[in-house]
Amino acid sequence: MPLKPSDAAHVRNLSLFRSASDQTFERAITGAFLQKFPAGTTLLMEGDSVDFLYILLEGSVELGAGWKSRDTTLAVLRPVSTFILAAVVLDADALMSAVTLERSEILMVPGESLRRAMKEDAEFCFAVSEELAGCYRGLVRSIKNQKLRDSTERLANYLLTQRAQQGGKTEIVLPHEKRVLASLLGMSPENLSRAFSKLQAQGVTVVGAQVRLDKTAALERFARPSLLIDNHYAQPRNELGKAYTERQKGLLDREPGV
Repeated sequence: MPLKPSDAAHVRNLSLFRSASDQTFERAITGAFLQKFPAGTTLLMEGDSVDFLYILLEGSVELGAGWKSRDTTLAVLRPVSTFILAAVVLDADALMSAVTLERSEILMVPGESLRRAMKEDAEFCFAVSEELAGCYRGLVRSIKNQKLRDSTERLANYLLTQRAQQGGKTEIVLPHEKRVLASLLGMSPENLSRAFSKLQAQGVTVVGAQVRLDKTAALERFARPSLLIDNHYAQPRNELGKAYTERQKGLLDREPGV
């Protein structure tokens, strides 16, 4: 559906558009529209030409890829998140597929409109660069997590992240089904079950999607979280993008006791 004035006002506050002039904003969203998708909708496949920048406003989206008979989950996005931004800036094909995990509302911004606005407004171009930088740093964290830790250590740090994001509770809820979680952490469902079993000594018990963490200190000793890999802090929903998340992470790293 075309953008209503109320939706346009909401979009105006997103990090990408906040510093843009009114004229640039109008150019950037020329042809943009909001679309609601049911769970399980394939938004694009890797190798597809990318005509739109996607901005997730509600719901969740799984980014993935495949090769031969293998498939993997690269990321699971929550609002507010941009995706396929690099492909849009380069006017290149998608390197990832994107599928909705639940009913989702997505703003679709024509790539041509976005690129034209970037060329005409330095402030807007810088905002896009910041978002790309935030996404890049998140990717580096993910690669380090996959390369430097074994599967049980990855799971332990994932649970600590979820604990922080769910208010520091002793009992947390896994936000994804275990198939998605296993793929996200780079393991098979069977290896995920074994990793949970290994963490029982650190006070971790799991029943369905419910996970109880009875020995947080022991779990932290085992996980050995790193400021240069992890985001073990509460990240409330915000509309300020990946650059904001990375900046907040840096500020928290410098605060004593955080």
